Amino acid sequence: MSQNHLAQSTSPYLLQHADNPVHWYPWGEDALELAKKENKPILLSIGYSACHWCHVMAHESFENEATAQVMNEHFINIKVDREERPDLDKLYQTAHSLITQRNGGWPLTMFLNPDNQLPFFGGTYFPDQPRHGLPAFRELLVQVSAYFMQHRGEIDQQNQQLADTFERIYQGNSHEAAPDSSILDAARMELARDFDQRHGGLGQAPKFPHVGALERLLRHWAATRLLSEEDHQALHIVRFTLRKMSEGGVFDQLGGGFCRYSVDDQWMIPHFEKMLYDNGPLLGLLSELHVATGDELFARTARKLAGWVMREMQSPAGGYYCALDADSEGEEGRFYYWEPEDAAMILGDQSYPLFAARYGLDRQPNFEGKWHLHTYTSTEELSQAFSLNENDVLQQIESAEKRLFEEREQRTRPGLDDKILTSWNALMIRGMLQAARHLQAPEFAQSAMRALEFIQETMWVDGRLKAACKDGRVHLNAYLDDYAFMIEALLESLQWQWNSNHLQFARDLADTLLGHFLSEQGGFYFTSDDHEQLIERPRSFGDEAMPSGNAIAARALLRLGYLLGETRYLDAAESTLRAGTQLMQQAPGGHACLANALEEQLYPPTLLVVRGETETITPLKNELETRYSPRLLLFAIPNDASKLPEGLAEKKPLGNITAYICEGLGCRPPVTDSAELSAFMREHSIGVD
Repeated sequence: MSQNHLAQSTSPYLLQHADNPVHWYPWGEDALELAKKENKPILLSIGYSACHWCHVMAHESFENEATAQVMNEHFINIKVDREERPDLDKLYQTAHSLITQRNGGWPLTMFLNPDNQLPFFGGTYFPDQPRHGLPAFRELLVQVSAYFMQHRGEIDQQNQQLADTFERIYQGNSHEAAPDSSILDAARMELARDFDQRHGGLGQAPKFPHVGALERLLRHWAATRLLSEEDHQALHIVRFTLRKMSEGGVFDQLGGGFCRYSVDDQWMIPHFEKMLYDNGPLLGLLSELHVATGDELFARTARKLAGWVMREMQSPAGGYYCALDADSEGEEGRFYYWEPEDAAMILGDQSYPLFAARYGLDRQPNFEGKWHLHTYTSTEELSQAFSLNENDVLQQIESAEKRLFEEREQRTRPGLDDKILTSWNALMIRGMLQAARHLQAPEFAQSAMRALEFIQETMWVDGRLKAACKDGRVHLNAYLDDYAFMIEALLESLQWQWNSNHLQFARDLADTLLGHFLSEQGGFYFTSDDHEQLIERPRSFGDEAMPSGNAIAARALLRLGYLLGETRYLDAAESTLRAGTQLMQQAPGGHACLANALEEQLYPPTLLVVRGETETITPLKNELETRYSPRLLLFAIPNDASKLPEGLAEKKPLGNITAYICEGLGCRPPVTDSAELSAFMREHSIGVD
C-alpha cells in the first residue's frame, strides 16, 4: 500500500505529486498528530499546479528515490496547494521573510516544529546539486534534521520570538485617527517615483501588473480632471504601462490573456503561466481605460482577453478554472514560441513579411534560441514601410494572428488547473461585467452570470461560502477574499442588470462577513472565527498578488451601505480604514486598493437609481456605460422589479423615467426629465466626445 496520501486530493497540484516516492500528506490532523507522535520535524512544501519552479524541484528532488528516502526517514512531509489554502501560504510566506530576511515565493519549503507548527528554517526552491549559491536539497535535509535533534532549546526560543512578531504584525493595528486625503496624494507620488519611464510598469524586473496601483492612478487622474488641474502624468503612467503590456510578450498576442509577470523590463518574455486572478482585474482596467481615453488598443486587448476566458477557462457548469501551466511537454513556454520558417510556411510570402516585422520574427531570437511574439513595430511604421493604410495593416495582422492561432491549437497544450476558486471567480466575474458594460458586449456578461450562478448555487452551502470546487467536490471554509470579492462582483452585476436575488445574496455575504470575520481592532481577519486554529489568525491590509481582502471589503461595504442606507456596513468599512491608516501612511503605494476604498469614504460616490420601463432606461444606461465614471454608480431598476428592500422600494417610478440622485446617505428630489438627467450624467463622467 502506498504511503503517499495525496491520491484523494481535489487539488491538481497535490495530484501532480501523488506518485512521488515521498510519503506526502495533505495538511490535516493525521499528519500533524503523526509529527508529534514520532517527534519529527514537518517538511512543509507549498506550491501550485502552474508553477514552473515547483515542477523543477519535483523532478529533481521529489521524484528522486534517494532524496525521498531521506525525506521519509527524517520528516513528516506535507504538501499544500497555496491556491486552496491561502491561509497557510500567507502565514508561512510571512514566516519565511522574517526568518530569512528575503522575499518568498514558490515552491516554498519550510521546516516546522512538530509541537506547534512554527517554522525554524526555510527557503524556496532548493536544487538537487549545489548551484546558484544554494545547497543541495538532500544535504540540506540531513543538516536540518540534525539541527532539530540537537538544538531544541534554541528552536523553542526562536519560535517564541516568531510568535510574538506574528502577534505584532497581525494584531497590532488598532483603530487609528481618521485617515485623510493626504494619503491619496502620497500614494500618487510614491507610485510615480516607481514608474519605469522607458518601458512602463512600476519598478524593475521581474515586472508584475500591480492593477490596484494602476487603478489608483487612473482614479487620481479622474479626480483631478473633474475637480482641479488635470494630472496628465498619472494618466500617462497607466496608459503607457497598459500599452507596453498589451503589445508585449507578457500578453498572448494570438490567443489572449496575460501571463503572470515579465522576467525583463520590456514586458517581452513572461513567466508563461496564465492566472485567472490577474486577468480579471486587468480586463476591468483595460475596459475602463478604453472608455476614458478612446484608445482602441485597450478595447482590442480586452476583447482578446475575454475571448480566451470564455473559450478556455470556463467550465461547462459555469465556473471559471484557475490557471494554465507555464510548461508543456516538460518545457517552459514551448506552446507559445515560433520558428520563423514555420510561421512563413503558414502565412505565405504575402502576409509573412508584415507579420514578421510586427512581432520580431525578422530579428534575432529573443527566447532561448526561439522567437516569442513581442510587438516591435507600430502600425503607423508598418503603414509607411508597406504602403498600406493603418486599417489594412490591422486587418492583415489580425488575419495572420488567426491563422497562426489555429495552427498553434494543434500543439500539445499546457496543463489546465481545473479547480474552481470562489475568490478568483469573483475577480473574473467583476472584470467580465465591467468589460460588458464599457465595451457593450453582452456575451461577456452572459459568461459572468453563468459563473455567478454557479457560485451561488454550488459554493453557498447552509448559509456559508465554500472556497474551492473540483470535479463536483465542494470544500474548505471560505476566506475573507471569497466574501469580499463576491460582494463587489455582485454589486457590479446589479449595475449590469438589476436582480433582487443578487442584492439579497450580497447582503447575506456582508452579514456573514460581519458575523464571522470582523476584528474588534478594526478590519477583518483572513479566516472566520470557526476556522481551524493555526499558528496565528492573520489580519492584513496590503496588496499582494491579489488585492487586499480588507481593502475590497471596505469598498464593497461602503457601496452596499450607501445603496441600502445600512449604517452597520458603513461603520465596518470605516473601522477597516482607520485600522489601516498607519500602514497607508507608511507605504501608500503598497496599500493602493485600501486607498481606493478611502477615496470612496472621503468622497462618497454618487448613486443614480433610475426607475422606468426597461426599454426607456436602457438608452440612458448605455450612455453612461460608454464613459468613465469612477465616482458614479448607476442602478437601473425596471418598474416590474420585485422584492426591493425598504430603502429602494421608496424610490418609486413617478413617470416615464425617474432618477434618484443620492450622495452618501442623502438624496436630491427625484428627476423626471430625461434631458436633465442626461446632462447630469455627462457632467459626472469622463469620456471621448
